[in-house]
Amino acid sequence: MNKSKLTTVLEDAGLSPYQAEAYVTVLELGSASATDVAEESDVPDPRIYDVLRDLEQRGYVETYEQDSLHARAYSPESVLEDLRERADRFEDAAEEIEDRWEAPTMDSHTVSFVKRIDTVLDKAEAKIRAAENQVLVAVSQSQYVRLRDALKDARERGVHVRLAMYAEEDSPHSLPSESELREVATEARYRSIPMPLIALIDRTATCFAPHDLSTNRYGIIVEDRTHAYVFHWFFMAGLWESTEPLFTDDDDSLPRTYVNIRNCIRDIAPLLEDGATIAATVQGLDVDSGTEVTLEGDIVDIDYPSLENVGRDPLFSYLGGQATITVETDDGPIAVGGWGAVIEDFEATRIVIEDVSYD
Repeated sequence: MNKSKLTTVLEDAGLSPYQAEAYVTVLELGSASATDVAEESDVPDPRIYDVLRDLEQRGYVETYEQDSLHARAYSPESVLEDLRERADRFEDAAEEIEDRWEAPTMDSHTVSFVKRIDTVLDKAEAKIRAAENQVLVAVSQSQYVRLRDALKDARERGVHVRLAMYAEEDSPHSLPSESELREVATEARYRSIPMPLIALIDRTATCFAPHDLSTNRYGIIVEDRTHAYVFHWFFMAGLWESTEPLFTDDDDSLPRTYVNIRNCIRDIAPLLEDGATIAATVQGLDVDSGTEVTLEGDIVDIDYPSLENVGRDPLFSYLGGQATITVETDDGPIAVGGWGAVIEDFEATRIVIEDVSYD
């Protein structure tokens, strides 16, 4: 690096142009009078004394009297430390700028495209840790390890977690043990075909990235219920249906919780046909206002066009169309739909079957 470039770098590090010129000159001369430093640099004679004293205060040089004012450079150790600290701060700033560019704030963007898959995983982890009701996630085993603690934390808070995992080398034996999976998921499945990374949280947020073998390396972060609904159907029909079960926490004991109204209808339809009284608590949203509501009462009716397929159609849970239960409350009958309800009074986020009895 020549003198001119070194001087420019020192100016970038906080020295004035005259200070940088004088310091580089002192380095070259070793020890010199103020007059000699001024002659070898572009610093005017009247300014050289103030410039050298300023450099002394900053720890770059020391001055001494020898017939006239002289200067010599201090050991560069402190100067080098200062420059390296500045370099580290510049590096940190560069990384922060890159991160902010790749992960713009969700306050101003409903849909964000990012370049780094790590950014998608970071957002998925944060959203899972804040989840209150439901998480659907498809991951590779390395991605699972990254999200495992967040999933475990959500599961301990009572969040319903559906976990689909890609088993490398076409072998389920490389998957985590069932005891570990039960700590992080309500239901877990696997398949040997690579899957994209997808995490859907509380029906409002979606984190997506193509699978590791894809030539496309990007991610999408979406904070929008409508887009989340589309990704939900992709997850259920395109991924979940093609996986093999590892375990499920579902059993016949009561109370029993559902986060999917179609699964609930599948199980209670035969009970209603047999004349059962089904007591339930429904947590959900008012379709008009979006406010959270809790309903308590008996499920007295079901409106589902493909009800006759219960027990026969393997894709029953994933069929579209209307899926409605009617809950008889103290305020009268109330129609409750599932995710994306538009014709019902309420959208159920969680249905708890409290009791089943027969007269």
